[in-house]
Amino acid sequence: MLEIYQSPLACFFRKLAFIVLLCLETVSSQQIADTTFSYSCTRAYTDLKGPRVLIDAAHNNFHSMEDRYRPFAEVLRNDGYIVQSNDKPFNRARLASCDVLVIANALAQRNVDNWSLPTPSAFTHSEILVVRDWVKGGGSLFLIADHMPFPGAVDSLAKTFSIFFSNGFAVNGSDVKQPLVFTRGAGFLQVHPITEGLSASERIDSVVTFTGSAFRPSQNLQPILIFGSEAKSLQTDTAWNFQHGGMIVPVIGWYQGAVCEFGKGRVAVFGEAAMFTAQLSGAEKQPSGMNAPGARQNAQLLLNVLHWLTRKIE
Repeated sequence: MLEIYQSPLACFFRKLAFIVLLCLETVSSQQIADTTFSYSCTRAYTDLKGPRVLIDAAHNNFHSMEDRYRPFAEVLRNDGYIVQSNDKPFNRARLASCDVLVIANALAQRNVDNWSLPTPSAFTHSEILVVRDWVKGGGSLFLIADHMPFPGAVDSLAKTFSIFFSNGFAVNGSDVKQPLVFTRGAGFLQVHPITEGLSASERIDSVVTFTGSAFRPSQNLQPILIFGSEAKSLQTDTAWNFQHGGMIVPVIGWYQGAVCEFGKGRVAVFGEAAMFTAQLSGAEKQPSGMNAPGARQNAQLLLNVLHWLTRKIE
């Protein structure tokens, strides 16, 4: 049930606005790829004929292989994947050329320089049907949607796979400056073949995310990251602006990471993008992502997700 923003929440939103507008908005506008980041792993595919990964760049993606997802692509290449960028609308022939389609923070043209409501779909209806049928026939989709406006842009595509996002900012408690930590010991990082990995060295015990979004549990989803008792999604009509009212949606038990089978294919969905790349944020170029303090297992989680999508992990 939604809790309508009223005067008792005014102090909370004023504090949140001060922190966010002076800190996080500036940081988000200065995110660049950390090209010095590297991750050493035992190569899963050694014959130079690894699975083909297509990273979308055709839908105004805030994270693409050409910029903020360069470290994402390099981690996969180092594992033996063949990684390419997509700069054209989705069609059957294009998707037939890949094994995994990665969509990270797509946007409709309207929202490229205007992160406010409405947030229409980044994809045409025909593209959504093509992706659905491709996954149903055996393809693997890696769908990533950060905080508002990104969940709104993928809403129609996500619903095709019974994934329902909150188009807001997922926070734990009231300190939006702090990354979110999901640990196995606390039960918020779930036991799953993905978190177990292919060997003891690939086991995941802790994952760090950086705000992002939340999506609802459903019977078809196998959870990876689950929000705890203080989690909420902050709704606003303009990204980072919490001064003019909004809503708080409790997201206790909701997910920030999950996977599912769909027909013959597989889907991995995560509500945060920086966790799978290495970025430098703000004027001081603070590490944000796989390069951040405490996020040392994020890169291995990325590989484990890909191994599950390409059926290296069952």
